[in-house]
Parts: sequence; structure tokens; C-alpha cells
Amino acid sequence: MPRLVAGTSGFSYPSWKPAFYPEKLASKKFLSHYATRLNGVELNYTFHRLPSAASLESWLADTAPGFTFCLKAHQRITHFQRLAPGAEFTHVFFKAIDPLRVHQRLGPVLFQLPPNLACDLPRFEAFLKDIPDDIPCAFEFRNKSWFDDAVYKLLESRGIALCLAESDKLVVPEHITAGFVYFRLRKTEYSAEDRAAIAAKAATLVKDGKDVYVFFKHEESPDGALYAEELLQSQQ
Repeated sequence: MPRLVAGTSGFSYPSWKPAFYPEKLASKKFLSHYATRLNGVELNYTFHRLPSAASLESWLADTAPGFTFCLKAHQRITHFQRLAPGAEFTHVFFKAIDPLRVHQRLGPVLFQLPPNLACDLPRFEAFLKDIPDDIPCAFEFRNKSWFDDAVYKLLESRGIALCLAESDKLVVPEHITAGFVYFRLRKTEYSAEDRAAIAAKAATLVKDGKDVYVFFKHEESPDGALYAEELLQSQQ
């Protein structure tokens, strides 16, 4: 059944007290509290390091079935190897996160490309062959050369989502290329009217049979977490 998953890009922020986290809540209990209010998180942790078995076990233990982890692909894949086809580390990365897939807790893997990586369609097509067919993936392009029909068609052929990211500097064209939709909402402000429009769009997409993932920015303010909670409540 199609569902809406909403959360933030990260959760470990003491600055969210007391608006989101209780004032006296220990940091080691942040995730378990977060998971009582939101049903998914996007983790930047895996952009910097491979998760250990102990880390994965801890994430699973701190959250209930149905909670979804969306992981950012390691920077070695996107920034250092720059989508090198056939690279062994791509396989290593997917193997490291496989316990989440086995427990049905893995959402889309997000490949966030560096702004200075321009479109190279043959290289991209070759790289996509290294992605397991049973793991949903989304690509966030930050160089405008990727916003091209040939790229969209290639994504569609593999059922891979174009990450619909927006910031104060760049808004990705709204092309839906997969059976799910992945939003990264990172503007400085979202008014009540903006949030109502996001809620209406999410409801329409879910009604159309698509899983929808919405992640607000995090950082110093708890606003993103509160907006995600508001979004989930609007769909009830």
C-alpha cells in the first residue's frame, strides 16, 4: 500500500530541545524519541563511513517496524570515484547496508552528486548497472547539465528516482521517473501556505499509488522536524 514517509536529514541535534526533544532527554535516546513522532530519517552518516553491524543493530533496536532509513551513498562513490563503473567499493557499500534491506527497513539510497560533476551519460548508464535491482535509489543532481530528457529516460528505464531537491539556490525540475517520489526540501523558510501545498502534493501522489519520501532540512532549528510531523498528521 502506498505510504508517505516524512522526516529530516539527520536527527542528532541537541538544538532541537525543547521544541522537539524533551529538555532532559539524553542524546543516546534521540533516535528512539524521533521514531515515536516521525516515520523515516535520511542519514548522512553513511556518506562519510560504512555503518558497522553494531550501528545497524542499534538503529533497528531504537525504532519500530515500519520506520524507514534512507541512506546517503558514500562519498567515495559519488565524489571520489565520481560514479566509476565497476568499482568494487560500490558493491562493498551495498553489502554493508544490506541488513536494513533484510529487515525491510531500508528506503531509497540517495546518491548526491557534487556540483562540479557534469552529465556524462555513457558513464552514468554504465554505473547504473552496478546498482542492485532490489534496492530503490534516487539521484540528486546539483549540476544543471543533468536536467535533460535523456537522463530522465535512463532513470525511468531503471525505475530510479530523480531526487526533487530544492534550496534557495537551485530547484530541480519536477520529473517523476520512478514508482516512488523523493523530495529534499531545503529552503530557508517554508510558510504555512508552502507547507499546505506540499501536503496536498504528497496526498495526490500517494493517492496515485506512489510511495512518497519527504525530508526537510535540519541543522540548528527543530522547524524541519516539526514540519515533517505536521505533514504526517495532515494525511491522517
